Amino acid sequence: MEVKNNIILAMDLMDLKEAEKVCEDIKEYIDTIKIGYPLTLAEGLSTIGFFKDNFDYKVICDYKVADIPATNEKIANLTFDAGADAIICHGFVGQDSVNACKESAEDHGKDVFLLTEMSHPGAVKFLQKDADDIAKMGVEMGITNYVAPSTRLDRLSEIRDIVGKDAFIISPGVGTQGGDPKKTLEFSDGLIIGRSIYNAENPKEAVENILKDIK
Repeated sequence: MEVKNNIILAMDLMDLKEAEKVCEDIKEYIDTIKIGYPLTLAEGLSTIGFFKDNFDYKVICDYKVADIPATNEKIANLTFDAGADAIICHGFVGQDSVNACKESAEDHGKDVFLLTEMSHPGAVKFLQKDADDIAKMGVEMGITNYVAPSTRLDRLSEIRDIVGKDAFIISPGVGTQGGDPKKTLEFSDGLIIGRSIYNAENPKEAVENILKDIK
């Protein structure tokens, strides 16, 4: 999956009209959007088609799927049937559960992203110690897309070493959480940026400033 200007908009506003205004402001710079549960639960799965039809965005659904295989399969199928281009799933639930998402993605001709480690401070206590094994499992399964944090560059670098130079990594935590965009792109292929853009008084200007930082 290619990402224009290496930026993915994390759209966690809960009102579709507000989200539309932000997208109008920045559409010349962004071609990929990540939506999660906040907007989906507030406005429904039809939001996927809304962003694709109105902005021609590639849509990554960040549902951090983490259940038994049968449930993961249902979630993934519903997501892809609604038009999503990719889904993010947790790796800590094990190979069988991840494989359910992977097989659904393959059946639909879409992508799955394996979440190795999250960007918030609390992830250090439990998730971080297993992140390397999660990444190794992904490699063994033939997964080529990963999520790894921009807030801990040492960890991002280690995940890159495990998954290899040809894997595609997207990184949350840039901006509000403190991740540095330019340094992140030394190891990552895409910056996941949300609040720094959609909460800005001028979202277009916010994106332009980010682009200046990474050039």
